[in-house]
Amino acid sequence: MDLQGGCYCGAVRYQLSADPAFKGQCHCRECQHIAGGFPNAVMGIPEAGFTYTKGAPKEFRRADLENPVTREFCADCGTHLLARSPAVPGLVMLKVGTLDDPSVFGTSQMAIFTAEKQSFHQLPEGVQAFAGAPG
Repeated sequence: MDLQGGCYCGAVRYQLSADPAFKGQCHCRECQHIAGGFPNAVMGIPEAGFTYTKGAPKEFRRADLENPVTREFCADCGTHLLARSPAVPGLVMLKVGTLDDPSVFGTSQMAIFTAEKQSFHQLPEGVQAFAGAPG
């Protein structure tokens, strides 16, 4: 896979050279905050297959959580690019909307943290759903 993407203003760009380990949507409350209320569409990309090619993101971790997710975003326009979770080491959770061609996502293979989903969230038919993290 050879895909590119970046933030809304173009200050931060990246390249993918690895196929996704999974494609899904996350319904956790944190993702709802980041996505403006809806679930986040993410691809789990091996860290070795992800490279920033322009600029550098700003990072944010919640200080009040025991094992916080690191969220990387553009300091100029605020676009949330990816998350790194201690629960899934070696993968970056790339936000699909930041791809130059988000249509390559296709469909979700799974929906996670559905215990936190809102009544207006839709689960794709036939997609495996997990109340929390899979496995």
